[in-house]
Amino acid sequence: MFSFLNKFKHFDVPLIVSTLLLSFAGMAILYATTLSEDSKGIFYRQLIFLGTGLAGFVFISFFDYHILAKANRLIYIIIFAVLFYTLLFGFVSHGSRRWLNLGVGSFQAAEFAKLSVILGLSRLLYLKRGQINSWRTIIWSFFYALIPAVLVVLEPDLGSAIIIMSLWLGIILLSPIKKKFLAILFICFLAFCGIGWKFMLKDFQRDRVRVFLNPNLDPKGRGYNVRQATIAVGSGEFLGRGLGKGVESQSKFLPERQTDFIFAASSEEIGFIGSFSLLGLYFFLLVRILKIMRKAKDDLGMYIAGGVFCFFFFHVLINVGMNIGLLPVTGIPLPFVSAGGSSLIVSLLALGVLQNVAKQSKILRF
Repeated sequence: MFSFLNKFKHFDVPLIVSTLLLSFAGMAILYATTLSEDSKGIFYRQLIFLGTGLAGFVFISFFDYHILAKANRLIYIIIFAVLFYTLLFGFVSHGSRRWLNLGVGSFQAAEFAKLSVILGLSRLLYLKRGQINSWRTIIWSFFYALIPAVLVVLEPDLGSAIIIMSLWLGIILLSPIKKKFLAILFICFLAFCGIGWKFMLKDFQRDRVRVFLNPNLDPKGRGYNVRQATIAVGSGEFLGRGLGKGVESQSKFLPERQTDFIFAASSEEIGFIGSFSLLGLYFFLLVRILKIMRKAKDDLGMYIAGGVFCFFFFHVLINVGMNIGLLPVTGIPLPFVSAGGSSLIVSLLALGVLQNVAKQSKILRF
């Protein structure tokens, strides 16, 4: 008994606590959004995904992250193949071919691609640590992230593609790259945005940006989601209407209230205090990730921790931003809260890898 518990003595307790608190808060919020449903199937499926993800968290936390990063070479190829297969044979929902039907549920390879990119880029920069300031290394790392991002855009899933490329940018910025390279990369980024707007984005994706810039452009069409989301957030006021008592969410005026716009749905029910507390949990998690990153025993652990930080930071930033009308709608889930098995499991697996980084680091004090 004690020998088994002894295996957990080097686990980072604050990381575990923040993970569990976010998981349970997410389940409570999701349950509240299903109170107006005839079936609680979404909640019970998410509960199964949570159990699976937590088991994966514990399992992967015992894997040496050096071995895992090396094994990612095969994982990356498998994910590439699954993404390509999804483009051909995935089932279509809401105009996108993003999922594979596994019978017992759906599988979204784009979510797993994010974790694979973190591991792959971290190992690449770790092995090339003396050659960071060379165009060969930078371009190679860029295409490492770009290849799955392009496949994801073709589904189309612009939100996940943005996250993947943001992971590349975040990890590159952690490296000792010179300012001249950053300046050139910024110019290339602006050019890429222009090309992407002209040739890669679908009409509905361009419309989302136009509606973001002018919310009154199509208030009953493309702008309806954002309009209802901002109404829901504002109507929650200070204390909220109470769990399960939101007018926008329970009356189904708010679209995608259990996925993309669950923050708006929850803000109506738990108010400013509840929303601020939820964001406080994310802040606590991000601060803990930064501490683990600073204490990592080598550059590989540092890059992985930095990638996990970017993963959660950009997900929360973009999702909350689009829910309150500060960013265009891109369909990015809110970690631990939005319904979706692939997103929840990948979030927990990413924290499991981070837990292994923490275990091998210097002793962390709270």
